[in-house]
Amino acid sequence: MHPEELARILRVQREAFASDRYPDRDARRDRLERLLGIVTRHEDALAAAINRDFGHRSSHETRLAELYVVAAEARHAIRRLPHWMSPRRVATPWHLLPASASVVHQPLGVVGVISPWNYPVQLALAPAIAALAAGNRVMLKPSETTPATSMLLRELVTTHFGEDEFTVVLGDAEVGAAFAALAFDHLFFTGSTTVGRSVAAAAAANLTPVTLELGGKSPALFDQDADFAQGIPRLIVGKLLNAGQTCIAPDYALVPAARLDEFVAAVASELPRLYPSVATNPDYSSIIDARHYARLEALVDDARAKGATIAAFDAGPVGEPPYPRRLAPTLVTGATDDMAIMREEIFGPLLPVETYATLDEAIARINARPHPLAMYWFGRDRSRCERVLRETLAGGVTVNDALWHFAHEGLPFGGVGASGIGAYHGEHGFAAFSHAKPVFRQSRYAAARLLYPPYGRTFERVLALLRRFNA
Repeated sequence: MHPEELARILRVQREAFASDRYPDRDARRDRLERLLGIVTRHEDALAAAINRDFGHRSSHETRLAELYVVAAEARHAIRRLPHWMSPRRVATPWHLLPASASVVHQPLGVVGVISPWNYPVQLALAPAIAALAAGNRVMLKPSETTPATSMLLRELVTTHFGEDEFTVVLGDAEVGAAFAALAFDHLFFTGSTTVGRSVAAAAAANLTPVTLELGGKSPALFDQDADFAQGIPRLIVGKLLNAGQTCIAPDYALVPAARLDEFVAAVASELPRLYPSVATNPDYSSIIDARHYARLEALVDDARAKGATIAAFDAGPVGEPPYPRRLAPTLVTGATDDMAIMREEIFGPLLPVETYATLDEAIARINARPHPLAMYWFGRDRSRCERVLRETLAGGVTVNDALWHFAHEGLPFGGVGASGIGAYHGEHGFAAFSHAKPVFRQSRYAAARLLYPPYGRTFERVLALLRRFNA
């Protein structure tokens, strides 16, 4: 799409917003219900499109991790919309009485959303839900890596929405760069930290506020008393959902050195039970394309060359239709910082394992790396858990499981530092795409007149009184 066409659509949406700067509840609810209809009435078509883009993607994973999540987010927004839109009364301090105060959430205007390929429906529509609930217009640029899904999204959105409400624009990375440079009122990006930096730089030229949902190396810390029988299956499912192509997938495991053999044995026992015959298992997803497949193979080769032990589970044929680009779940023990697999976000079914001697050492390892998007702690000692939560910084945490904090509509989802800026989901998404406008209503009989000039004895007495009661 040509930059002039992008600018035209933005202009159309700006004009539409200018004519209705505060859509009422019925208008917002109608938009949310139409978006909900996209994922509920076209479930099979969306799952089929994602399957084509991936070569093979488990329909069960698509229906759960994409379509159900979007539908739940939309229904949550529809139910809570009256509460979110209501002005929030704010207590007024005694020295400003009898005035009153409140906070009113206003729409920002036109929101741009740039979504990635790994969850091409969920990560496109969930931010749009929040933006529409907040009363904005939305322009969406989905990933060119999933062309079938992006094209279908465009068709469905065009059918259910006017161009001035919500529109999808298609194109390659050059179009994405032009899209990021538009003067949106807010820009939302999900993707890699590297591209996120470019998006933030483009937005800065227009002073466009951004929400950046990035990634990083999310650790799974197994404490000394962790229950492997319970924790290992949860780790495996969290790691291998979408074949590890998940921004909050456990990126590496930290295991007590004394329990390493037990950990490896537990993985070797549980993984075939959960994912038997991965080369031909319809529950196991393919790697998105040949470039990413080669990148993951290179990570394994580099780790092997630098002394790591590689354990691939049920490798089998990797290119046989209908299951192309199958990469075996792979455990990498003896991982060290000089290996690429410990420096780069993996985004695949590879799990490096580091060992530690003390909890101090484990916490230091986590803190020596950029703040991750997610962290997972497995153990039984609540005090040690609380210590880890206090002494590490991560975008979000699930305790004794993996991924599930993302699915809670009441929790904010976002990164910190290199893993992201800002958060969304539920009311937090509504707030992200709104301006929280403070409103102060002065009383007819305002004590503030006692502080008016000309200044003199009355002013000094009132100021002394204020200081005394606010000391």
